[in-house]
Amino acid sequence: MLNKRGIPLKERDFSGVNINFVKTVSLIDIYDYIAHCQEQLQLSAGTRARKIVSFRQFWKHLKTKAHLLEDNITEALETPKIPKRIPKYLSIEESVRLLIECEPSPRDHCIMTLFLNCALRLSELVSLNTDQVGNKILSIIEKGNKERKIFLTSAAKNSLNKWLQVRRGLSLETNALFVSRRKRRITPRAVQNIIKKYVHATGLAPLQISSHKLRHTSATLMYKYGKVDIRSLQAILGHKTIATTEIYTHIDEQQLQSAVNLNPLALMFN
Repeated sequence: MLNKRGIPLKERDFSGVNINFVKTVSLIDIYDYIAHCQEQLQLSAGTRARKIVSFRQFWKHLKTKAHLLEDNITEALETPKIPKRIPKYLSIEESVRLLIECEPSPRDHCIMTLFLNCALRLSELVSLNTDQVGNKILSIIEKGNKERKIFLTSAAKNSLNKWLQVRRGLSLETNALFVSRRKRRITPRAVQNIIKKYVHATGLAPLQISSHKLRHTSATLMYKYGKVDIRSLQAILGHKTIATTEIYTHIDEQQLQSAVNLNPLALMFN
């Protein structure tokens, strides 16, 4: 498997790697490499799983597209079980502190508000255009030109109106909703820097909070306080499968205690 341990990648000789070499690779070779990744390199289950997916796609291409292989040995590869982790999210108090901190900047406040109210992905936010903003609905264009509609909260409407009023006075040549100081569409990195700036200012942990954590926060608060069912939450978040949405159905200790106390037998003989 060309597993030249200790030799930097740029110093390895790949001249002998051709279809004949690939045909000599066995399933055991691949498992040995994955074991090396786990035991020697101490790679996580998620990283090892991505490597296995790469093997599968490569062998699949050689068989079904390039027609260079008769058998795809990687079909039998087992993916390591990846433990489901409860997504980290901000409390209501922390979310409010962030929103108050960025209030002096209509643009930044609007960005933070949309993350925390609409559970947008970073890519969706930076690609927003002004014609996607309605009086009540925000239209999100997903992959494959698929449209997803998100109803705007009062807070989102208010923040959008304030930013759009400022934006109209900038004489812009772009229809991007959010722009940089150079009057160009804002970049993902710039948005992450904006978030980091206000996280620092509020005294929160900067390394633990990103745009994705804000999306987690929005989804969690919707599920926890909005009493939305899992299917509705799936539609709001734009998840293809319900399994992805289920990570937001985590319940905190207070909810667990309340659930136990609601048992009709909880007060018997009390």
